[in-house]
Amino acid sequence: MVIEVRGLRRLFFPLERTPVSPEHYLFLSHQAASKQRQLIIDFLIIGAGVSGLSCAIALRRVGHRVVVVEREKEIGQSDVGRGVRLPPNLSKILYRWNLKSEVSAFAAKSKQIQISRCDHYWDDEVLRETQGEFLFGHLADLRKMMYDVAVGQGATVRLATTAVSVDPERRAVTLGSGETLTADVVIGADGAFGLVRPMLLNEQGIQEATKPTMCMYSATVPKALVEKDPQSKHFYEHEVISMFSFFGNNQSVISHPTGGLSCFTFTLFRPHDEYESSPSEGMRAALKSVVPRLRNLGPMISQPRRFPIFEHPPLKDWLADSGRVVVVGGAAHPIPTGSTQQYAMGLEDAAVLAKLFSHLATDSQITDFLYAFQELRQTRAQAVLTSETRVIHYMGMPNCPDQEARDRAMQAKHKAGVHLFSGEDESAEWAEIKTVFGYDAEDEADNWWVTWGRLKARSLGEPTTPPPQVNPLTSVFV
Repeated sequence: MVIEVRGLRRLFFPLERTPVSPEHYLFLSHQAASKQRQLIIDFLIIGAGVSGLSCAIALRRVGHRVVVVEREKEIGQSDVGRGVRLPPNLSKILYRWNLKSEVSAFAAKSKQIQISRCDHYWDDEVLRETQGEFLFGHLADLRKMMYDVAVGQGATVRLATTAVSVDPERRAVTLGSGETLTADVVIGADGAFGLVRPMLLNEQGIQEATKPTMCMYSATVPKALVEKDPQSKHFYEHEVISMFSFFGNNQSVISHPTGGLSCFTFTLFRPHDEYESSPSEGMRAALKSVVPRLRNLGPMISQPRRFPIFEHPPLKDWLADSGRVVVVGGAAHPIPTGSTQQYAMGLEDAAVLAKLFSHLATDSQITDFLYAFQELRQTRAQAVLTSETRVIHYMGMPNCPDQEARDRAMQAKHKAGVHLFSGEDESAEWAEIKTVFGYDAEDEADNWWVTWGRLKARSLGEPTTPPPQVNPLTSVFV
């Protein structure tokens, strides 16, 4: 069956391994009919980080045309030494996108968190309620997986391609080669110091942060080296895959194995220091005051990374004055590098954006949907930023009475056998984390459409389109 959707020629056919049946063709006919009622537009995404690739996948899932430009020559080449935590609010989106097998190929499932030698298991009931899992992986593997999926679903990703300017009025992006690309919507997914966010800050008269307040060190160590050290081998002696959190004097560490257990990675937060040009020296200095089993990893590290952390001012509007250039991920709402929710926020953005644009029926709705996207995401993003920043400071309290009270409370819970993440006396920090994990980005978008979007469309006499779905027989998006 061949249909034409606003100039996009699409073929619908069963995969060879799928038996043809009347029900199959009935399903495809229904989807083709719904597609004919949907307006298909062009999105141009600047940046192929997690946020940009998430948007590419999500928008292709609902039928829109997508081009991504990325300055890297190879996906993941800048991600050396970067472990990544995939919290439940992130993993459940990937699972809903039928990517569980792809995620399982590089990510390991966490069962436990150890805090200063106090073992606490993740509450199975809490995780079930979130519909996701807490996973560990390597950032390069996550990005490569998402790149493969985006390209496999029909997105065009142009590597070694640098965007040098954006014209919001024309929705045009000029490349370093001199070529100009245009689209119906331009998405800035190029981070806090990329091309699009500074443009919006300038439009809104907001001064970007220039002085970092903290820094984050990141590194990975081969499993074989960790197991040779008498102290450090403890990290691999647990029966279940664990995350290890160390609360120190004015600094903190989160560490864990990566997927496949081939490497051990850790993230260290501390106040901004003077080692910007010598991360190896800075890492050694930071590790001097931590427990021996972590300190002993220092000599095993070959390529540590150091990232400054800024307190970025919030954007008033995530859209350019023209209304057709929008930012997502770190370009919209920068979050401390290395925080648990850093990449989850970009994925949530993509899920909401695609859900909204699955209902696109007329050109006049484009700007409305972009403003709805900001409305749905801005409060959530600010709440998560506040939560993640609070957790980092909570873990890295300087030695003081508050720090002593924190430690006594956690130790008392451990001795009493009380679960850290449950109970009437759980800390506000952990209660907040559970709330963050349980958020459902796609539900939020669906609720907006049912409550406001569909009603407005009907009041204006615009068609309301059902969102495209996955073919249950082939798992192919049609």
